[in-house]
Parts: sequence; C-alpha cells; structure tokens
Amino acid sequence: MNRIYLDHAATSPMHPEVVEAFSEAMGTVYGNPSSIHSTGRAARKALDDARRVLANSINASDPEIIITSGGTEADNLAIFGTAAKKQGKHIITSAIEHHAVLHACAKLEREGYDITYLPVDANGRVESEDVKKALRDDTILVTIMLGNNEVGTIQPIAEIGELLKDTDITFHTDAVQAYGILPIDVEQLNVDLLSVSAHKLNGPKGVGFLYQRKGTPLASQQVGGEQERKRRAGTENVPGIIAFAKAVAISMDNKEQKWEEYNGLKETFKTVLEQEGIRFSENGSHQMPHILNVSIPGIDIESFLVNLDLAGISASSGSACTAGSIDPSHVLVAMYGEKAEQIRNSIRFSFGIGLTEEHIQQAAEKTAQISKRLALQ
Repeated sequence: MNRIYLDHAATSPMHPEVVEAFSEAMGTVYGNPSSIHSTGRAARKALDDARRVLANSINASDPEIIITSGGTEADNLAIFGTAAKKQGKHIITSAIEHHAVLHACAKLEREGYDITYLPVDANGRVESEDVKKALRDDTILVTIMLGNNEVGTIQPIAEIGELLKDTDITFHTDAVQAYGILPIDVEQLNVDLLSVSAHKLNGPKGVGFLYQRKGTPLASQQVGGEQERKRRAGTENVPGIIAFAKAVAISMDNKEQKWEEYNGLKETFKTVLEQEGIRFSENGSHQMPHILNVSIPGIDIESFLVNLDLAGISASSGSACTAGSIDPSHVLVAMYGEKAEQIRNSIRFSFGIGLTEEHIQQAAEKTAQISKRLALQ
C-alpha cells in the first residue's frame, strides 16, 4: 500500500536537498564552533552563514537569532525569559495557542502570575480590540500565535504589534506553523520575539530559533557555556543548523508557488467531498493554505482516524489520542464551546512536499467512502 501523508502540519518529511546537506555536514563540519583552531573556525563560519540565511528570511539581523532545539524551546525561552527579566505579573495570551505556550503560561500562573486567556470567534481568530481591553499597568508580555496549527486561521499580528509598539510590553508570536508558508517581516509585524522550528518546513527535527529584537529583555534559561551570545548555553547542532538553513533557502525561493499549490490541493479535496455527497463544514477562515480542518456530521473521530490509517491515509485531529480516550481539542472548544458536535467529528488534513492532485483525489475519495460507511453504523 502506498501511503498518502496528509499530516504535514504535525511534521514534514525532509527535502532531498536538505537530507544531502545534512549528511554532508555531519561528515565534514564536525568542529566545535567555540574552538579557536581552524576546525572550530570552519564550524563557526558554517554556523554564521546559516544564521544569516535564517535572519534574512524574516528581515532580522544576525545577532537577533538565537538557535534553539525547536519551537517548544523557543516558546519557553520567550515566555520564561521575559518573565524573569521584567517587573509585573500579568501576561496575555489566547485560548488557542500551542501547548508549548499554554503550558508555559500555566506554570507561571501556578507561580503567582495572572494570565489572561483571550477568547476567539467562531473562526478561531483573536480580536486586536480584545488585546487592547486586556492590557494593564502590570502587563509584561503578550504572546499570540501567527497561524493556528489546528484550523490554520491567521491572527492579526501586525494589528496587535501596532497596538503595542509604543509600550514597554514585550510582544511574542509563535510562528512555528506559519514560517515558510506566510511572508514574515518582523518589522512589519512589530514583534519583539518570534519562534520557529525547522521540521515544519522540510528541515530536520531538533532545531529552531527564537528571534529576539535588539534591546528586548530576555533571561537565558539554560546554564552552561556562553554560546548564542550567552543567551542559550550548549554546543550548537551545526549539521542540523546547516540543514535548517538549506530548508529555509528552498522555502523562501518557492513560497508563492507553494501557496498556490496548497490552495489548489485544498480546493480539490473539498470538491471531491462535495461531488461524493458528503455533508461537511470547514473549521476556521482566513487560513493558511496548507491546512484543511473539516467537520463531518455523523462520524466519530477516533474510529474515523483508524479507518483512514487502515486505508493508507495519514491525517490527524485536533485531539490527543491516548489509551482508549480522546482529549477534546482546546482550539475547537474555544471556537464552538464544550458541547459542540465539531469537537467529536473534526479532522485535519495538511499538505506539503511530494503531494499531487492524484494523491488528493484518492485521499478525498477514500475519506468520502469511510464517511458514508461510518455514518451508517
């Protein structure tokens, strides 16, 4: 059975050219970038060259890029690093953030911080006016994601950034799902901190970065050496960073093409469902093109995912499947309420490298067949 991978929002396969760059670097760039001998200096140059690619991709300067182990560490560094440096105990976030943000905020809440969790509308979008209303004299941080990983909704980050730019409040955005899909310019967005992960755009797992605007207060969260300008201790993963930069370079070269391609795949999928007579509604709006989250009445998500998997289709829901149970998607709960049927019958398909119209046609047809079969049970 040839599997059809439709879970690129969870993680993406590495691009062949990235695999090649990664493999070559592992065999040749083995020095420690902090060493002063020529082998170390070669690694330092490779690291500096890669950092420049990363910085240019978001219109930042090289020193503003802190290499991390991925998006979770970047989010944690942004939140805990800000809290450790600033006076005040109030943080504003949204109810639909990734758990790397929500769980970090929950930890601070247990330590005495006051967290405001902003609601979203039925499309999964935060209102910038709600951010304004939530601001207080002791607000130190606003952290709102750029693009939602479950329903794909794009948040009004530039509007919020404009609102906050003349204040001393730090503004962070989790751009992990949006990076490589949306054009990102930190000057236009007016963000102080921005998180990114390589494995979402066909790079390796275990590497990412946090953008830190020059002058933004941030305390290191790791104790050790003086790497990353004393902001993130630990010897840098040079081959991973080189591969990350290669993935970014490829992504930057074909952003417009990917946007059109993924939008086309999304429309093909929906058209097939409609032609097959499947009743469905799309969750979210003003979305990134690579995410399609649909609610299909009459199905149970757990059995639906199992049947899709048996049919050779890798997809996911907004729910965390554990032993015999499914936790409700916090994103869908925030959008529709705790008793909404969408929580029990929504599935996410996400698109990426290697997919063709034929793949999508086949996947949508199998989705329709499974939907009809399960609806009769």
